[in-house]
Amino acid sequence: MGLLGILVGLAVLIWFAYRGWSVLLLAPIAAMIAALFSGEPLLAHWTQTFMGSAAGFIAQFFPMFLLGALFGKMMDDSGSVAAIAGWMTEKLGVKHAILAVVLAGALVTFGGVSLFVAFFVIVPMAQTLFRAAGIPGRLIPAAVSLGTSTFTMSALPGTPSIQNAIPMPFFETTPFAAPGLGLIASAIMMGFGLWWLGLKASAARTAGEGYGASVDADPKAAAADPVLRERATTARDFDPAEIGHGATAASLPPIWRAGLPLVIVIATNVLMSLFILPGVDAEFLTLPEWGETSLAGVGGVWSVIVALLAGIIALLLLSRDRLPALRITMDAGANASVLPALAVASLVGFGAVVAALPAFAAVADWVLTLGGGPLVSLAVAVNILAALTGSASGGLTIALDALGGTYMALAAEIGMSPDLLHRVAVISAGTLDSLPHNGAVVTLLAVCGMKHGDSYVDLAIVSIGGAMLALVAVIGLGSVFGAF
Repeated sequence: MGLLGILVGLAVLIWFAYRGWSVLLLAPIAAMIAALFSGEPLLAHWTQTFMGSAAGFIAQFFPMFLLGALFGKMMDDSGSVAAIAGWMTEKLGVKHAILAVVLAGALVTFGGVSLFVAFFVIVPMAQTLFRAAGIPGRLIPAAVSLGTSTFTMSALPGTPSIQNAIPMPFFETTPFAAPGLGLIASAIMMGFGLWWLGLKASAARTAGEGYGASVDADPKAAAADPVLRERATTARDFDPAEIGHGATAASLPPIWRAGLPLVIVIATNVLMSLFILPGVDAEFLTLPEWGETSLAGVGGVWSVIVALLAGIIALLLLSRDRLPALRITMDAGANASVLPALAVASLVGFGAVVAALPAFAAVADWVLTLGGGPLVSLAVAVNILAALTGSASGGLTIALDALGGTYMALAAEIGMSPDLLHRVAVISAGTLDSLPHNGAVVTLLAVCGMKHGDSYVDLAIVSIGGAMLALVAVIGLGSVFGAF
């Protein structure tokens, strides 16, 4: 009965979340259903297990949600994201339209701009480029997803994405875990995606297919859709409803002013992770008042927080005159962080209740006894949970909350680097999370004015196919050579 309860609770969560019901309501309901089937105390699981785990997630990661959303909104309203997109368009031009879209999305997201902010700027740029180049508009979602939601989310060393941060407290790693493997994975994802999109564009040109007539949509209308909003906020770290709030600069800044905050985010992350924090004496963290933790357990998150804060300060110094309604912009950025953080925390709470049920032991044993060793079983566990929840961050946190300590113990037994576990876990979270019910997928299609039947196959091939190839390569190379 316990295993049946877990399946029923999960089915309720997925079914109603896909139809726009708030995860804030669904996650505790689904958790209580699972506990009820197991005969466990419901109120104790809600207030102690569910809320304890959700609160722990907020305590660890809300600063990243807050600063990431704030930085993204300020970059958007100052015109910096649009300036970077325009500069990329000018430099690469219509002849390299697909590459321009991919690189523009990669540059802004790797620099710390929230995914949904990038969507609402990069998509209009892509529509203009693809129309001029005669490339079918149905390929725009795949191109935007390749640049914003694949290698810059899970593979590039140092990426400030929330997904890259989640394993750090579990494995005591930094954002730069297994950098060589991350670069190889990034090259595979990007190379495969560009190859596929080029192939499809060439085939469309041969068939005489042009851009298409009715493919443009109003991004602001998509952002205001309440059902889309509920689904989107479980997927990433920005509430689309805040896109339209604030005031945008009347003109675009020069490219150096637009891009410098991104450079500062990346450079600060490198300095904090590799040079500054390793030399800090943080013995005080072992004391009870600081949570009895260690610098290794919190240093990775600290690095990203300081990097984003440095980017925000740089943006204020460089472009304060380009933010005509600074308070409103900052309020909107702060507000944009709340619902995604609570939505993912609720998924984490659900996972904590499930992991605490006696029946979950059978599931954990099955995962851990899969052939191929700990890397394969970790990849399978994260993939399944990210696919079921439609959330890379939610699935990743649930998996590591339940099994992270076990994998660390296994790695210690066989001499495996935690950096390798980190990189495999993050790449795994960014594969099957892109199934049709994923909030980011639904949002991107809506912003592009596309339906699943128009664009999803190509999006899935570049987002899931490329990530799967990269995951196989990382597991294979890591198993032979270890982390590098």
